[in-house]
Amino acid sequence: MHTVAILVLDQTVVFDMAIPVEVFGRVRLPDGRRPYRVRTCGTQEQVPTETFTIHTSSGLDALADADTIIVPGCSETAGPPPVEALEALRDAAAHGTRIASICGGAFILAATGLLDGLAATTHWTAARRFAEMFPNVDVRPDVLYVDNGQLLTSAGASAGLDLCLHMVRRDLGSAVAADAARLAVAPLEREGGQAQYIVHEHQPVPRGSLLEPTLAWIEDHLKDDLTLEAMAARCGMSTRTFSRRFREHTGTTPLQWLLRTRVRRAQYLLEHTDHSVERIATQAGFGSATAFRERFKRVAGTTPQAYRTAFRGSGGFG
Repeated sequence: MHTVAILVLDQTVVFDMAIPVEVFGRVRLPDGRRPYRVRTCGTQEQVPTETFTIHTSSGLDALADADTIIVPGCSETAGPPPVEALEALRDAAAHGTRIASICGGAFILAATGLLDGLAATTHWTAARRFAEMFPNVDVRPDVLYVDNGQLLTSAGASAGLDLCLHMVRRDLGSAVAADAARLAVAPLEREGGQAQYIVHEHQPVPRGSLLEPTLAWIEDHLKDDLTLEAMAARCGMSTRTFSRRFREHTGTTPLQWLLRTRVRRAQYLLEHTDHSVERIATQAGFGSATAFRERFKRVAGTTPQAYRTAFRGSGGFG
């Protein structure tokens, strides 16, 4: 039987922890046998979370006997991970144990140094902070999960579900994994490289910057045929000076900033209106529906129609 140990630390996010418990705990082989044993492990017998207290079944010594270790995320109010927990993870990795993180659990895993030189992901809202804290890790903010073989990381909680199903499929094949997916009422076919559907926020421009009024003007004129020359002229600069100042203040080029701003406008319209793709293409300044589809998929990682299907609100709970 394959043992899955879930590392529970102070202020562990309950939903992150519940996902592997649910997935691995309910897997059944065709003959009805349970292939996984799930344990909760930690530095304390009782671990407080943001909502209630978790009673762990084992201490950190159980990590040494585990075949797979899952590291859920912790609340941002939690302190740094205990040194003994990081050491236990390093020891387990040295013995070949598979270790996977869910959402913010990547911060704990990265703190061990095990992810140095590897690709990894975490929730898109934390990707920039993750990259700043762990510059030796190749952060991939636009994917659902990254499988490095022994070390795996996933984005948000739902991506953690995708990752757990992916590991079941790796261990036991697609048929067993498909059955686990049906029990979880989740699709099995979402792959790790699928985008998180998120267009990341622009780096904030310093208040009082010369660029502030120009950026506001750009957002008000997205439907226009905006060129680098037109944006530079609006700011009263040469194109070379404008491009240099723009990158210094925003971390990107004017045309890249414009494209992401147009995609975010399109995302809002896809979520909140019934407008056709052709009309949204015009409203967001893409010129044609063909150009809109191509550029939207390049930035958001999916088609406009698929995005609308996934994120269109129902307008209420009734």
